Amino acid sequence: MRLLLDTHVWLWAELEPTRIPTPLQDALSDPNNELWLSPVSSWELLLLVERGRVALAHEVSVWVEECLAGGRYRQALLNFAVTMAASQVHLPHRDPSDRLLAATARHYDLLLLTSDARLQSGSGYSIYPA
Repeated sequence: MRLLLDTHVWLWAELEPTRIPTPLQDALSDPNNELWLSPVSSWELLLLVERGRVALAHEVSVWVEECLAGGRYRQALLNFAVTMAASQVHLPHRDPSDRLLAATARHYDLLLLTSDARLQSGSGYSIYPA
């Protein structure tokens, strides 16, 4: 499966793996699954660090580069097609980050891996488990 990690799932996987629910952990640990990240998640991480909600051992840019260099994740680039796909996703809230993550999942035909009930209840994109 091709999985787009929601920001919290990515951060839990890297910083607090014990917080990941078992079904999501199974998906993350399956070597047959491709794990994808959106640059929206690195932007959200930057905001979380600036607000003191997440602490990292390195600067955000260094930490993100180390994550990407490890070869575990692929990048789902943010482009015009993704932003236009945002018109085809429907969420029960107005969070622009979530809307772009859902649009990224839609555009790249990825399953969004999240434990966020609000994202799980949206439409126009696919959620893990499908």
